[in-house]
Amino acid sequence: MNVSRIALAGGVAASTVLLLAGTASAHVSVQPQGEAAKGGYATVNFKVPNERDDASTVKLEVNFPTDHPLASVSPQPVAGWKIDVTKSKLAKPLEVHGKKINEAVSKVTWTAEGDGIKAGFFQQFPLSVGQLPEDADQLVFKALQTYSNKEVVRWIEEPTAGGEEPESPAPVLALSAPAADAHGAPADDKSGEAEKAKTTTASSDEASSSTDGTARVLGIVGIVVGVAGVAFGALAGRRRSA
Repeated sequence: MNVSRIALAGGVAASTVLLLAGTASAHVSVQPQGEAAKGGYATVNFKVPNERDDASTVKLEVNFPTDHPLASVSPQPVAGWKIDVTKSKLAKPLEVHGKKINEAVSKVTWTAEGDGIKAGFFQQFPLSVGQLPEDADQLVFKALQTYSNKEVVRWIEEPTAGGEEPESPAPVLALSAPAADAHGAPADDKSGEAEKAKTTTASSDEASSSTDGTARVLGIVGIVVGVAGVAFGALAGRRRSA
């Protein structure tokens, strides 16, 4: 009996942990496609699960961080959703590629034109964003999820210092180490190009030397043939005279 009770209690505890874990993880989140490197550009997806059995998700509002504004934000079209991009003036202009930017995207809103995200489903909303800050390890996006029954869930709580996840966590984009350049492409290897140029030049010189040698040999052969022809002609003339 004691063994059965212990096994039963363990099963209930495990089920409770799994249930709580599933509930905690079912929130609006953001993940990059590949990496989101500091100082570069990235494509990110906002993943929105529907957590209600009796309502659909019909609207998503994502607010962008004001402490690290992004000059370039381009949404990808999503079938069945209308997209509105809101821009705001910056207190301090940004300088991107030598140009000053006085305004940046402050909010992107997706509104369902049909049924939206039904119960048991999720939807991803892609964005191209940049230039990502170089002096931050993450970006926090506060999001509002609206259901068809007018309920609004506010995913706006920032992570705590202890690492514990709040009850309604805001989507957090983790930034990776900066790439070789601002766009994430590796820097040019000039030494490799120089070596390649040397190899190409050497090959050309060898080909030129080979061509010159062949021409010289052919010239000498032509001279020998010519002399032999003259000698043969003179000899034939003498025989005829005799």
